[in-house]
Amino acid sequence: MAGFLPRIYDAAMKPLEKTRFEKIRKNLVQQATGRVLEIGFGTGANFRYYQNAERVDAIEPNPEMSKQAGKRIRKSKTPIHTYEAVAEQLPFADNSFDTVVATLVFCTIPDPVKALAEIHRVSKPSARILMFEHVKMDQPLMGKTQESLTPVWKRLCDGCHLNRDTLELVNRSPLEIVSVESYYGGLFLTIESRKPL
Repeated sequence: MAGFLPRIYDAAMKPLEKTRFEKIRKNLVQQATGRVLEIGFGTGANFRYYQNAERVDAIEPNPEMSKQAGKRIRKSKTPIHTYEAVAEQLPFADNSFDTVVATLVFCTIPDPVKALAEIHRVSKPSARILMFEHVKMDQPLMGKTQESLTPVWKRLCDGCHLNRDTLELVNRSPLEIVSVESYYGGLFLTIESRKPL
C-alpha cells in the first residue's frame, strides 16, 4: 500500500485542492520567512507558494512520495533542499529555523508529541510554526464516526489518523498557540503557534 498511495495522491487530492485547499495552502505558506523547515513535504504541493523564504529544508519519510516532487522542486523560485527523515528525529541543529510549515501531515506522524518537541528544538526563539491539518471534530456524532473509521483508514491512507486532535497536542506542547482558523465545520484547522523567547 505504501507504494500505491504516492502514485494516486495528487489525483485524489485535486478536487479538494482546487476548491479550497489551494487558497489555504497559499495564504499559509506565503507567511513563511527566513530559513524554513517543512515537515512531510509529500509530493511538494507547497513548494510553489514559498515567496518570502530564503531557503527551505523539507523532510519526507516516504521516498515514493518524494519522487513525485522533483518537477515542483525544479520549478520553485526558492532553494529547496530535501531529506529522507522523520519528524520525530530531525537531522538539524537546535535553534536553526525561523519558520516551520506542516500541512496535512500530522495525522500520519506515528509519535506527534515527539515531533512537536523536535520542532520546538530546531526552531529559533520566537519562530513561527504554521500548520494546516484535519482534526477530530467536536461534534459527538462526527467524532465517533472518525473513531470508528480510523483503523481501516490508517491501513488505506498511509497511517492517517482521522481522529487525531492535533490542536490539543499543540496546546500541550512547549509551543504557544497564536491563532486558530476553522474550515469545513471544524474538520480542518490552520494553527499558528510560536516558540517562546
